[in-house]
Amino acid sequence: RLSFFSANRTEQEQQFAGQNMENADPYRHFLKDVKRIIIKVGTAVVTRQDGRLAVGKLGALCEQIKELNSLGYEIILVSSGAVGLGRQRLRYRKLINSSFADLQKPQIELDGKACAAVGQNSLMALYDALFSQLDVTSAQLLVTDNDFRDKDFRKQLSETVKSLLGLKVIPIFNENDAVSTRKAPYEDSSGIFWDNDSLSALLALELKADLLILLSDVEGLYSGPPSDPRSKLIHTYIKEKHQNEITFGDKSRVGRGGMTAKVKASIHAAEAGIPVIITSGYAAENILKVLQGQLIGTLFHKDANKWAPIKEFNARDMAVAARDCSRRLQAMSSEERKQILLKIADALEAHQEEIRIENEADVAAAQEEGREKSLVARLLATLANNVRLIANMEDPIGRVLKRTELAEGLILEKTSSPLGVLLIVFESRPDALVQIASLAIRSGNGLLLKGGKEAKRSNAILHKVITEAIPDSVGAKLIGLVTSRAEIPELLKLDDVIDLVIPRGSNQLVSQIKSSTKIPVLGHADGICHVYVDKSADLEMAKRIVLDAKIDYPAGCNAMETLLVHKDLVEKGWLNNITVDLRTEGVTLFGGPKASPLLNIPLVRSLHHEYNSLTCTIEIVDDVYAAIDHINLYGRHGSLYFAHTDSIVTEDHEVADVFLRQVDRQF
Repeated sequence: RLSFFSANRTEQEQQFAGQNMENADPYRHFLKDVKRIIIKVGTAVVTRQDGRLAVGKLGALCEQIKELNSLGYEIILVSSGAVGLGRQRLRYRKLINSSFADLQKPQIELDGKACAAVGQNSLMALYDALFSQLDVTSAQLLVTDNDFRDKDFRKQLSETVKSLLGLKVIPIFNENDAVSTRKAPYEDSSGIFWDNDSLSALLALELKADLLILLSDVEGLYSGPPSDPRSKLIHTYIKEKHQNEITFGDKSRVGRGGMTAKVKASIHAAEAGIPVIITSGYAAENILKVLQGQLIGTLFHKDANKWAPIKEFNARDMAVAARDCSRRLQAMSSEERKQILLKIADALEAHQEEIRIENEADVAAAQEEGREKSLVARLLATLANNVRLIANMEDPIGRVLKRTELAEGLILEKTSSPLGVLLIVFESRPDALVQIASLAIRSGNGLLLKGGKEAKRSNAILHKVITEAIPDSVGAKLIGLVTSRAEIPELLKLDDVIDLVIPRGSNQLVSQIKSSTKIPVLGHADGICHVYVDKSADLEMAKRIVLDAKIDYPAGCNAMETLLVHKDLVEKGWLNNITVDLRTEGVTLFGGPKASPLLNIPLVRSLHHEYNSLTCTIEIVDDVYAAIDHINLYGRHGSLYFAHTDSIVTEDHEVADVFLRQVDRQF
């Protein structure tokens, strides 16, 4: 794991930098040397559509700067917005002071320099108020184009900024448009700098910044206008590749140059050796995410041309390709889709040795890193048979689910049809890839898969074997494999292409995805599966069920995690016997409040815990009603999620009926 910080940084700083390292692109190693940062915030970011200040966005910006300042970064802010804010205030003042007759006359455009003078005062007053609430001091520095022609000025500027940064003060720069010698701030682009984008690039050079961040009203540089769905976000700008491919849209709704000015400033700074990132000032904590190495925005770097061979991930291309392939798959007959799956099953058997080698490498890596072996090791030998079972299932497409006669001769039918493109995120289990892919093909759906990094080699070989077996008439891009978690946010934005997201994993994973997308999400909660052994159970049968539920498939979502035992079975000795049997099979045992002291086993920290390994919890209950209460309390339930399997072992049909009726489960 790379570190973004030098050795003399604090442990807190190291921890901050280490977040999301697995999501960082390989070339973002330059962040390890970053200390002095210039942040330029555009007019469109600091103001609302009506010209008033966007106080919420400015507050969020100041909070990020406060955090970075406390972590030892030197932050310099270049802020636009003064002219627009001043114009809004002067228009209001003019309206208040105008008579009805004045309003009937042609309105003369306000002087831009007067707008700048009024707006600068209001802008700095707000920055001062916001930073004061965060116990941070800020300073205002107004500069003009002519100032930089003076060597003594440039020297004094560097010394002043150095002194301010040493005191942890935030210098806030803006062009002094009120006294600028340019004829009109929005028209004259001559001189050393011509807007705050070029000013920020100039300051980056003069003040020897390590990184320049330009905050915009869009996510970064696109290949065309961001509103055009065909436009693609460019993560790394390569001049030789992109300078002739980009079509710029309209300039910003406010301000002077829009994206064209930002790109010019970025190229200028990058060629001088200062990395630049253009990213959205609207998204929460984007500055912090940049410094954590997350793949957001557009990077400009002097060595970008050396990274040209690195294939740039394009979420939209992958999703659109899966959609196009799925439409060809849907046009096939049930028998043709069945034959594709049978061909995949044969391919899995033919490449079984390669799959075994890659899976064993994942298992070895998991053991070295202290992860449970069962999270990776799976029964790969059964994969082909499972695919054949799915191939021979009833065709799920075109089934009549409901038929209603609306009028004589007019019949409405509800039939099953493919969903479209599915994005499925799952953790650790490579056999899940085969199961999901098989179901998607049988049901005519396109698929985008992101597996856990713990099984990345197994996932890669399985994906390769499966897609190579898909005929050209459908296309191997029917199933896309996402290899980095950093790529998921891009996919979650594609609500016009992806039809459903299914996260298979922890409750935290499900919650994160649900809060990050407009795409419908089929939530999957923790698999806290219970087996309740009633006092009337056939005890030999109960023993076989309990051992199979825990040992056969311990990493499965439906493996037993908690064994609930009727109190009468303690006296009969069955509880002691099953405890010995489980330990003999290598199962680590934890006890609930009643079972722990009785069986002399460690007290479990939480009765709501999914082990996914040869570990389980044992607890004693008074009767079936107590068992039901336990399951309803500690098992995941609710309309936003669906859970797994809870079972009862009993010979009493009335008890079984009570259990089946009252256990709270969503299917």
